[in-house]
Amino acid sequence: MQTLFRYNWMVREEWYKWCESLSVEELLRPRTGGVGGILKTLFHIADVEWSWIMAMQGKPDFEEDFAEYSTLEKVKELDARFRSEVETFVLGWHEGLERNVFVDKRYEGEQVTDAWGEIMRHIIAHEIHHIGQLSVWARELGHKPVSANVIGRGLRETLPGKG
Repeated sequence: MQTLFRYNWMVREEWYKWCESLSVEELLRPRTGGVGGILKTLFHIADVEWSWIMAMQGKPDFEEDFAEYSTLEKVKELDARFRSEVETFVLGWHEGLERNVFVDKRYEGEQVTDAWGEIMRHIIAHEIHHIGQLSVWARELGHKPVSANVIGRGLRETLPGKG
């Protein structure tokens, strides 16, 4: 689980770097699919990751408006602020948390019950999905997208008893 979170964070940082070559207008331009555009998608990725982690822990959710974070620097700062709490939770993850029950009442009064492990995998898949959208938009702009390759990133996990 930790390896895939680290993978997502590495790729996200590379997308931030990639975005530095684009104008603010291009970062904010509405696009087909996703949540509306490049910068808004990066904001959404960080927000959703943090919101789920906070919700599982019973902590208050973030309710900020993207309009207040409509520059690359502001999105990166927000992500950095969120990352420390998210990383603490992810690094503390263990098998015993896998089946903890989360009851979500956020969906129009409907109650949904999920296991924490399922939510963690959803968070990982959610980001990978949006990274794919960023890759399509990059190609539409005539730019090479950030590599989504897991191989070669130095993410090897040390297995218990293997050193």
